[in-house]
Amino acid sequence: MRYFLFLFLSLHLYASTLHLATSTNPSRLNPLLATDSSSSEIAGFLFNGLVKYDKDSSTIVGDLATEFYYEDNTTLLFKLNPHAKWHDGKNVSAKDVVFTYETLMSPQVVSPYSANFRFVQSVEALDDLSVRVKYKEPYFKALETWMMGILPQHILKDEKNMMNSSFNTNPIGTGAYKLHQLEHSKNIILVANENYFEGKPKIERISFHVIADPMTRFLMLKSRALDIGTIEPMQFERQLDANFVANTNIYEEISYSYTYLGFNLRLEKFKNPKIREALSLAINRDELVEILFFKHAKVCTGPFLPRTNAYNPEVKAPTQNIQEAKKLLKEAGYDEKNPFTFEIATSNSTPIRPYAAEILQNQLKQAGVVVTLKVMEWQAFLNMVVFPRNFETVLLGWGLSPTPDPYMFWHSDSDKKGGFNLTGYKNPLINKMIEESQSIVDREKLSGMWREMFKIIVDDNPYLFLYIPTSITTVDKKIKNVKPSLSGIWHNYILWEKDEIR
Repeated sequence: MRYFLFLFLSLHLYASTLHLATSTNPSRLNPLLATDSSSSEIAGFLFNGLVKYDKDSSTIVGDLATEFYYEDNTTLLFKLNPHAKWHDGKNVSAKDVVFTYETLMSPQVVSPYSANFRFVQSVEALDDLSVRVKYKEPYFKALETWMMGILPQHILKDEKNMMNSSFNTNPIGTGAYKLHQLEHSKNIILVANENYFEGKPKIERISFHVIADPMTRFLMLKSRALDIGTIEPMQFERQLDANFVANTNIYEEISYSYTYLGFNLRLEKFKNPKIREALSLAINRDELVEILFFKHAKVCTGPFLPRTNAYNPEVKAPTQNIQEAKKLLKEAGYDEKNPFTFEIATSNSTPIRPYAAEILQNQLKQAGVVVTLKVMEWQAFLNMVVFPRNFETVLLGWGLSPTPDPYMFWHSDSDKKGGFNLTGYKNPLINKMIEESQSIVDREKLSGMWREMFKIIVDDNPYLFLYIPTSITTVDKKIKNVKPSLSGIWHNYILWEKDEIR
């Protein structure tokens, strides 16, 4: 603790440093391979896609591309910004876009993001700044696909093993910031890119401090050693003092994420739908939200989120019914003498989830279910539990795009190494609906199919959908020009300024 305090206070001598915290070491700062939240967040400052969402996540606008349009319903043309440069000063080229696509689709690269490109037929560089992308058929997420960060062909063209490349921890991107220092379990420092095509950021440095302990992160935020951070509802309601509130802007918004308890459907014990229904009926989701969040969350009712066209408001969360849960368990062969038992595995990267696991354990006990808990450090949890599918159940969350892609999570083809179908969910009807929906560009028709999928998936109970947290973000008033929007606060970060320390 003293070490962190000394570190933060000494680094605050740099008036133009934005101090942030991350709970874990980033695994790969390569946009094709950045699948954990820490890696994705940091890589977002280092790389650009061809396009991005606007500040309200409602419209797609140019990023590396200054112009983009459909030549026909299966052909996209992108015109690149002639002022975009790599961090080493080289110009961004159409060849980089082709290289990124070919790398992602290479059998040597294992990435869940390759699924987004499954309908691409060809990517062609027409000249240095023009790219034509042809699709096999119309695809509803054709543009969103190209939000993927682009890689430098001139640096990586001879790379033999992208999965273990030194580039993954020493990246060269196009973003507003460049990697200056990466010290595992200490600091990741980014510096402003003086040649950034949208203009050099006004804050010179971003320092990510790797702090695994949530309480230490909170204390650093309270002491104003961190400039921006997220806080838990209990902290917001009961642990903020008047001085902190007076010196901080607090923004609250329902998040584009949800938390779930996922069953490993490959295991015999979870293949019986009565078991999954019984466990769902044993859960009191409203109690979970009230205890954990002081109402700064809402119950999650299914796989797609409110504020999206895929959300089905007619599907309601099950009401806890212990007697019905016991009845279903008995029909499946379980009772007090032979209780149903399983393990919940989760991570301590956020303070909420271990508590959520304990509440679930106690709620399920009321139905005679015996639950054991395994709480692990984030990277160990990913490498030993999630990626090898070595679990009975996992308590995890998904952050979703405003335009969801059911294929990545719910199609049986995504039950593979590097895929996001972690539970091994397989429903031939859902597979067929996903496959049919992918070529539908009529948004109203597509939304109707998504809402049908929503209900079918919920009825199958591959997950217990639990809660959608509210994101509570605190920003020190020393940070100027922050303009919150529907997408959050980060859309204009290159214009932020930080007051000098007085």
